[in-house]
Amino acid sequence: MDCAAVSCVCFAQASCSTMASGNPFYDDLRNKPEVIDPPESEDLVEIVSESSVNDPAQIALKPNLTVSSSVRELLECPVCLNAMYPPIHQCSNGHTLCSGCKPRVHNRCPTCRHELGNIRCLALEKVAASLELPCKYQSYGCMGIYPYYSKLKHESQCIFRPYNCPYAGSECTVMGDIPYLVAHLKDDHKVDMHNGSTFNHRYVKQNPHEVENATWMLTVFSCFGQYFCLHFEAFQLGMAPVYIAFLRFMGDDNESKNYSYSLEVGGNGRKMSWQGVPRSIRDSHKKVRDSFDGLIIQRNMALFFSGGDRKELKLRVTGRIWKEQ
Repeated sequence: MDCAAVSCVCFAQASCSTMASGNPFYDDLRNKPEVIDPPESEDLVEIVSESSVNDPAQIALKPNLTVSSSVRELLECPVCLNAMYPPIHQCSNGHTLCSGCKPRVHNRCPTCRHELGNIRCLALEKVAASLELPCKYQSYGCMGIYPYYSKLKHESQCIFRPYNCPYAGSECTVMGDIPYLVAHLKDDHKVDMHNGSTFNHRYVKQNPHEVENATWMLTVFSCFGQYFCLHFEAFQLGMAPVYIAFLRFMGDDNESKNYSYSLEVGGNGRKMSWQGVPRSIRDSHKKVRDSFDGLIIQRNMALFFSGGDRKELKLRVTGRIWKEQ
């Protein structure tokens, strides 16, 4: 079955109104995004171990400190509009700038155009160190309150952060929690939805020798109170065209390890089988595919399994999902 490119509903990125967009100097810089990790300061950055980032004891609700919008604006870089981290730079007139944008403005203050020099705004860095803010994924269920300099690290690993849509047939940018993505897959991508932990799928493709990097329609299984995605696609392994089937778990990696699955394909008295652990959808389908973590079938073998004149792919893939005790 050929996969059809399906249009998807994408979240529009929220625009920030803090700075007027009529300044061509700012607009030019914002059109050249550059991802720079926030620098660390030994004096100001609180070190949080990876194990404590999502520790319930660490994210217990603290007295909610009200941070005024004016303070938030002070900590916002006027060029990239992101939160600033040490070292925070300022010009002789007191205009601040993040360390990531300083080299991009050629040592000129983007506000007053004076030379920046090497003045550091220690006062603002200390103000930031005194703040505690809620996680940006609060709407998804995270109730933690974090020090300003620890918040970014937490959010990169927060267990409540949304998932990317697991659909592989198009570059879908939709994000959300699992119930939202299940509804999105069903309503927008029209994927096959099945209940149960066993399956028997038939994949057909005419003229398989002319098809490269083909992706079949995603299938979603509901069992054990969880959701799993079955992928089947063709791609090049070096110079050899191959097919791969694998399962992904709609949840975090630590949960996916509680489950296992098996896949089997065969024909003409032969068969191939695979057993593995489903990968979390935190890993993209391309990452799973390119790590060869699934049942891989060379095209010649797939056509042998298909029988007939070897001019049409007819593969039957059976499988089972189970929960480890």
